Amino acid sequence: MQVRAQLKSLRISPRKVRLVSGIIKGLDATNAAFQLEHIIKRSSRPMLKLLNSAVANAKNNFKLAKENLYIKDIVVDEGTKLKRFKPKGFGMTSPIEKKTSHITIVLEEKVPGLK
Repeated sequence: MQVRAQLKSLRISPRKVRLVSGIIKGLDATNAAFQLEHIIKRSSRPMLKLLNSAVANAKNNFKLAKENLYIKDIVVDEGTKLKRFKPKGFGMTSPIEKKTSHITIVLEEKVPGLK
C-alpha cells in the first residue's frame, strides 16, 4: 500500500531541497524524522512536516503502523517562478527568478499487510 503526500509552492529552490531529500530517501519513517530534526538546512522543517503528514495519512486513512513505513520515493519538482527585476547601472535592469518547489513523498510498507 502506497501513501502519498504533496507540498506545493515551497518558496525554496528545488536544488536546495534535493540536498535534503537525497539524505532521507530509502530510510524508514521514524529514522527519517530523526534525521530531518537534526539537519541544519532551511528545507528540513517543511520536509519534516510533510513526512509527518504522510505518516498521519497512512495511520488514519489506511490503518498502517508507523514503524512499518519507509520512504519509497521523494520527487522534488520545480514550481512557478516569481519574476522580479533588479535595477542596474545606466538605466538597465536584470531579471531575478525566485524559484519554488513541489515536493511529493511516497511511503510504502516494509512488510505488506502488517498491522
